[in-house]
Amino acid sequence: MSIGKNIKMYRKESNLTQKGLAEKANISRSYLADVENNRYNPSLDVLNSIANSLNLKVSDLLDDESKDAPINFNTPEDAMRFILEQPAIMGFGGFDINKMSDDEIIEFANELLRQLRLLSYKYKK
Repeated sequence: MSIGKNIKMYRKESNLTQKGLAEKANISRSYLADVENNRYNPSLDVLNSIANSLNLKVSDLLDDESKDAPINFNTPEDAMRFILEQPAIMGFGGFDINKMSDDEIIEFANELLRQLRLLSYKYKK
């Protein structure tokens, strides 16, 4: 589930309208609508404000697909699927995935997982 969908879900659970939550969070209703519809990614300050207005932690609002992330890749097919689902990695990689061996693909995907775990520890609040 996306951040926007999470915000909308928690807002509705709190029986708040977009206008009500926007007023509590000190943002415009139209901006909140854009966030809920995933047209904008809110800043950390806005997320804090929304979370506080809903009596939640920011982590409750974040998309937590990482719970479903694998611990390690053992097959090149799974590793390749993971790599290709990361558009930023493919855009900034400077490598040609088509020239990599199966072992290199698995190693690369596992290294991505390790780096993502390190980042999560650093920025987990």
